[in-house]
Formats: sequence, structure tokens, C-alpha cells
Amino acid sequence: MVGRYELSEAQWRRICELLPGKPGDPGRTGTDNRLFVNGVLWVLRSGAHWQDLPERYGKWKSVHKRFTRWAKAGVWERVFASLVGDPDNRYLMLDSTLVRVHQQAASGKGGPQNQAMGRSRGGLTTKIHTLADAQGRPVRFILTAGQAHDVTTVPDLLDGVDADGVIADRAYDTNAVRNLIAERGAEAVIPSTRSRTVAIPHNATAYKLRNRIERFFNKLKHFRRIATRYDRRAVYFLSALYLASAMIWMR
Repeated sequence: MVGRYELSEAQWRRICELLPGKPGDPGRTGTDNRLFVNGVLWVLRSGAHWQDLPERYGKWKSVHKRFTRWAKAGVWERVFASLVGDPDNRYLMLDSTLVRVHQQAASGKGGPQNQAMGRSRGGLTTKIHTLADAQGRPVRFILTAGQAHDVTTVPDLLDGVDADGVIADRAYDTNAVRNLIAERGAEAVIPSTRSRTVAIPHNATAYKLRNRIERFFNKLKHFRRIATRYDRRAVYFLSALYLASAMIWMR
């Protein structure tokens, strides 16, 4: 019987060959990759401390250590990237969401410096900048401190991707962003800010699709360790983000 937060048989088949430690792989064979991933998902969805991991998933220290080792090796990012093999690029969408940083994440050695944490109106926060496809499925992420402006990450988010149009809200209405989109041969579906002397028209019908990326953020924050950041290091929080997003792709 599949537990509440666990991988279904179909989901497991989609990612099992991407994980290290299989029989025949170089190095040490891992101990039950599926049970391990299910344990990580339990922590991400429940928002509980690693120490509270149910015993059926193994010793929490071993599970946590393995999670961080895979994070440093880029395993979670590769799993996510493998699922984003066929995005719907008719339109791409840009948006961001803030997550509150828990005090335990900023209390480690070195504090929040260089770990994508910063002060905004919500206190100590991290901002998740996201590129999504026309279905609202995530394609690319960048983490910054919470006070960073949305437009600063646009060049990196759009680097190397093609689309008929790019949808974004008024926060992205700058000449630099519009020029960048035009250089890629795409239509900028962005409402004008009120400060523009002459408003630039946009495709209002296409703009309605933007609610799909907002719905993605809503699904993402069902994973409570994403909705509140407990990880001191950005690489671990980003890895959790990749795994949670992989689950959304596999629904």
C-alpha cells in the first residue's frame, strides 16, 4: 500500500533509473532508493524536523546525510531536468514567490550571507524566481534574497529557451525585459505599468493563462518545507524545490 506522501509505482518507474546506487553502478550500492526517496518526501510534505522521520524510512541521520550528499552531487536537479524534457513552449511564464525563512535557517555558522536570504517586507525571506511552460509547469528556478527585484533574473531564466510569447505581470514591465524577449523573436505579454506615458498593448486573452503559474506556486507550497525555509544552505533548499517540482510534473 502506497503511503500518503509516497511515490506511486508509475512515478517510481519514471525516476528509478536516474538515481545513483543501483546494482551495477560504480561505487557502493544504495540501500533501497525508493524507501529513501519516500522518506525525503515525507519530510518535505509534512514540514517536520528530520529527527521526526518515522522509523519505517530508516535512521533519520542516514536519510538526511544521503539527501545532502545527493544535493551536492546534483542528483535532485538531474531528476527534475529529466522530467522537463518536453515543455509546452507556446508561451513561457515568468513569476516569483516569497517564502519566509525560519530562524533556524539563519542561525548557522556564517548566517544568511550568500545563501539566498535577505530582508523584505515579510522579514527574512527567500525569493523563488520561476520560468514555467504554457501549462504552468516549472522549467527553471533561481533563488535570490527576498528583496531582489524580479527583473534581475530574467536573462538567466530565459537563456537558451524559445517560445512564441512570454507572459509576466507588471513587475516585469521594463524596456530591458521587453527588448530581451523581442531579441528572442517572442511576443511580450506584459501589462504596462501606470507610470508609462503611453501604455503598450498586450494580448489580454493570452495573459489569462498566467493564473497557471500562480496555481503551480500554490501546489508547491503544499510541501511545507518549501512554504517555510528551514534549510541553512541554499543548495539543500533548492534540491527540495527540485524534488517537489518533479512530483508536480509526474502528477
